[in-house]
Amino acid sequence: MKTEYLKNLPEAWQTIAKVFTALGDPHRQRILLIFEPGERLNVSQIAETSTLSRPAVSHHLKILREAGVLGSCKEGKEVFFWVEKAFLQDSLEKVLHYINTEA
Repeated sequence: MKTEYLKNLPEAWQTIAKVFTALGDPHRQRILLIFEPGERLNVSQIAETSTLSRPAVSHHLKILREAGVLGSCKEGKEVFFWVEKAFLQDSLEKVLHYINTEA
């Protein structure tokens, strides 16, 4: 047993914690699952497939974007979102590395 309880998570794990927090909500999981590979969607497109209001979808998109799970860019008046696949892969690989080497 490691006898030291860390007050702060290691820097690499702080990002992972945000990802898990963002993905811990079923609505955000459903939003993530809407995307086809390489697809970019705007808030209206996502809200059309959801049972949530547009403001609620926007709130969930903000959390996913701030965690790095989704990328976004503004084109005219619309904001488009996409899955940050490389970021998610890297985050999950860090967890797997820990499991395989430390746990």
